[in-house]
Amino acid sequence: MKRKDLIKKIKMLGYPLLETEGEDANLTLAEVVESNDPRLWEGFPIMLATACEKGVFKRDLTKSKIKGVSQKKYFDQLVMMSLALYESLDLKFAWIKELCKAHSKEAVFKYVNIFNADGSIKISIHEIPTEKMKSVFNMYFSEKKEDDLSDLLSTREEFSLEYAMSQIFTGKQKEIFLKKFRQEKLTKTEKEYFSRVIKKKAYALANPELHRLARKLLES
Repeated sequence: MKRKDLIKKIKMLGYPLLETEGEDANLTLAEVVESNDPRLWEGFPIMLATACEKGVFKRDLTKSKIKGVSQKKYFDQLVMMSLALYESLDLKFAWIKELCKAHSKEAVFKYVNIFNADGSIKISIHEIPTEKMKSVFNMYFSEKKEDDLSDLLSTREEFSLEYAMSQIFTGKQKEIFLKKFRQEKLTKTEKEYFSRVIKKKAYALANPELHRLARKLLES
């Protein structure tokens, strides 16, 4: 695939200055890996985080779409590099634990140590500067101005909200909660589940006295 055609497909994955939507996220991530383009690889953590946050990333599916053995290795390295970046920035996501299962902690923390030392990560023939990756990641999310919740969750400050929600809601509960917030149409089953379970949790969270007690407990 020509680079300009690939670039047109990446906007849905959250990379800046890209233009079209509606393509399959897993195929696009596979094509980014196969591009062997270090500039796109610098943005891989942004694309991966966005795809995971939207619930569309399937690791095995993405890897199955990558043709070469070497390219599959690069994919694993890019995922571990992304996990290390999130760790170095102290970002918390509900989906990280599942993503980490495919990689050893030791392997990921080798990359974390490189980030902490502001070194470079070598993938294929490319040396990718960790300082540049952190800068690209922070710059992109700090420049997002939209007011809807999905964009708010994409800023560094609101990643703590994502983590907090994961402590209260299951993945499915969070999905329904956000659909309700965005005024998206719920199925009959989702409506019933929202009223029976999620709404009660929301009422409890909105209770000012409970909030006061929790704050006092944490400050003691």
